[in-house]
Amino acid sequence: MFVSSLIFFLTLIFVIWQPRGLGIGWSALGGAGLALASGVISLADVPVVWHIVWDASFTFVALIIISLLLDAAGFFEWAALHVARWGNGQGHYLFLLIILLGAVMAALFANDGGVLILTPLVLEMLRALRFRPAATFAFVMATGFVVDAASLPLMISNLTNIIVANYFHISFAGYAAVMVAVDLLVVLASGAVLWLLFRRDLPQRFELSALPDPASAIRDPFVFNIGWLVLVLLLCGYFAAHGLGVPVSAVASAAAAILVLAALREHWLPQQPRAVIPVLTLLREAPWQIVLFSLGMYLVVFGLRNQGLTAELSLTLEWLAGQGYWAATLGSGFLFAVLSAVMNNLPTAMIASLSIEAAHLPADIREVMIYANVIGTGLGPKITPLGSLATLLWLHVLAQRGIPVGWGQYMRIGVVLTLPVLLIALLGLGAWLRILH
Repeated sequence: MFVSSLIFFLTLIFVIWQPRGLGIGWSALGGAGLALASGVISLADVPVVWHIVWDASFTFVALIIISLLLDAAGFFEWAALHVARWGNGQGHYLFLLIILLGAVMAALFANDGGVLILTPLVLEMLRALRFRPAATFAFVMATGFVVDAASLPLMISNLTNIIVANYFHISFAGYAAVMVAVDLLVVLASGAVLWLLFRRDLPQRFELSALPDPASAIRDPFVFNIGWLVLVLLLCGYFAAHGLGVPVSAVASAAAAILVLAALREHWLPQQPRAVIPVLTLLREAPWQIVLFSLGMYLVVFGLRNQGLTAELSLTLEWLAGQGYWAATLGSGFLFAVLSAVMNNLPTAMIASLSIEAAHLPADIREVMIYANVIGTGLGPKITPLGSLATLLWLHVLAQRGIPVGWGQYMRIGVVLTLPVLLIALLGLGAWLRILH
């Protein structure tokens, strides 16, 4: 156990540090190689782990490609400018609308895609409106928080969602039937907590005339219009996929391919206006290393499982189950949240899933723990900066744009924001599952 734990934390350090531009993928694979060399895992574990992570990894990459193409076409800037106009010059109203926009983007394009695209857009909007630094900080904190917190409603809204749903063979529709309602509660709770925390920093009024016309944001009308059709087809495909035996990565990849073809239309639709999106550049910038990261990191986590960590965690879950339904719901959710905050949400999602599977639990408590895993690994990472890749990406984007956020400052705010929303989400989950059954 000591060796496997040491390898895990060394791998996590290298994933966060990424020395000499090594990247998260190669860092994680290095940890997997170390685990293999030390005997913590065997070659027979590789196909087992790949079977768990491949669908989630390729879905994530496809969604990021879709997000980058739509962003290059001006889709999200157009949406953000419309949202700003709906604010009608009222700063507090704009704050809540940005939270809702972040929740929608997280739901449809995953938390990592949402934070990468929405954060720069919000910053540019605030600079155009000449908001004070305190107000700017309030808006970017709200954006960073809600994109992770509200990444619960659909399987594809977070990499951890896909891993948990696939592991327990939950269909897209079955997952949504439980988590859409919980996510709505999370969005309401997040908006309330964020507003209470930052209300004194928000401007009362802002000048709408400082913002450009939303139509001016559209840089590629053809891809912009195709994007609407792709989003409709994407959602329909997700719901149909399970019944047809099609993985969600195939649906997301097909949607990404349609947008790529639309952006490369000069080669097959010469009568259309000239393409303006640098497709090859965007494809090169897609997070392909997430595939290597998923395989490598989960192999390292599998080493922890082989050395008995999941067995110990299973015993803890069985003890919580013995304390009753609500103790199991809250206890497991907070346990998974703390683990996510300390050791990152992606490995936690897998460790928690393995532990739930191995534990001897009543059917109703097993089900609530599965979804508590989703909530814990979705919200728990907001307590610390290393809890999720989305938070690390968000901090990097802010630092590049001259808004550094220290880890101590982040954690002071993260704890205050996360704990009440996490409690409300778990209570809502427990109550909603009781209603459904």
